[in-house]
Amino acid sequence: MPHSFPLPSRHPGQVATEASALLELLDVLWGRGQEAVPTPVPPSQLRALAVIDERERVNLRDLGEALGSTPPSVSRLCDRLEAAGLVRRSRATANRREVEVRLSRSGLGVLASVRAARAKELETVLARLSGDERRALFDGLTAFREAAGDKLAGRSIRASGDAHVSDIA
Repeated sequence: MPHSFPLPSRHPGQVATEASALLELLDVLWGRGQEAVPTPVPPSQLRALAVIDERERVNLRDLGEALGSTPPSVSRLCDRLEAAGLVRRSRATANRREVEVRLSRSGLGVLASVRAARAKELETVLARLSGDERRALFDGLTAFREAAGDKLAGRSIRASGDAHVSDIA
């Protein structure tokens, strides 16, 4: 049976309601992916790992901004990540007063495992869609990601694909 997707002309409120319901389902799938790794990592730590991975290394201030967290919270979060062996902290080369965080080999492995498990859960659902439906979904998700990245970055016009998933983490 074909799936019906909201038409682009639908009111943003209608689409937002449908998107909210979808996010609840994705949260369940996401949780399954997270639980599939041998060492479960809390969602707040996974978000931090994703931001750090995307930027390769990040100072604590920028990490806090990306996560919407206060400096003390980010510092405690990094303490836990470092104690778990998932990140390494070091002095920034450009500014020795700053501390940079980057993923350890173990952090990279945990993040890759979680992403693979999540992708497997999503692939199971996506396999039930037709090729046209998957293309439409891909196009819509790409446009949404760009719009969300623009909004969070304070831009009023759409970027040329430079927004990333962790921008909305």
